Amino acid sequence: MPLLETRKLENDVALAIWKIEENHDYFLRLLNLTVKEQLEIAQMKGRRKTEWLASRWLWNTLAKDDLHGALIKDDFGKPHIQESSWHMSISHTHEYTAVITAPFLVGIDIQIKVDKISRLAEKFLAAEELEQVKLSASPIDHLHVYWGAKESLYKAYGRRALDFKSHLFIKSFNLEQGVTRGFLTREDRKEFEIRFEIRNNIVLVYALENI
Repeated sequence: MPLLETRKLENDVALAIWKIEENHDYFLRLLNLTVKEQLEIAQMKGRRKTEWLASRWLWNTLAKDDLHGALIKDDFGKPHIQESSWHMSISHTHEYTAVITAPFLVGIDIQIKVDKISRLAEKFLAAEELEQVKLSASPIDHLHVYWGAKESLYKAYGRRALDFKSHLFIKSFNLEQGVTRGFLTREDRKEFEIRFEIRNNIVLVYALENI
């Protein structure tokens, strides 16, 4: 079963979610990897290798044709498609992986809810964001959305050197609405639409650059 969902959204945005129940040999049989990709996975072992291959296969399900380039990382470690102007983002958590692609900056985060996130809140939330969590009827859910939103912005930016408290800000939101806005202020200010959903113990968040 592994493919849980594929979505085609507006403005040529596409995302897919996979539940990883296979080992890396399963994906190797399906993929026609380039030499660069083979060299990259040769350095990987165990679960990390399986997650990379699952993400590569997910990208195949979203590609418009069979001529897309290799999945490689730039100098900052951000994944992208070789010789392509399209942007992409990848996320892993336990047995799940998610991929999003678009013709503009995007980021995605998928996570399993854990209570210990409350101990980290002051490390990644600004004062006004912390206040929103305190007012929430579901603070753990609120915290996971905040974290996923900031992770998504971080991945969209892709150049590291970001402070989650001072460079990334998420506008207050209602958990039932599933959407808010995020701002990246490291250099020039960029605004993103943040979409999120909570399914049982899984939290999916993704950021779409406002264009």
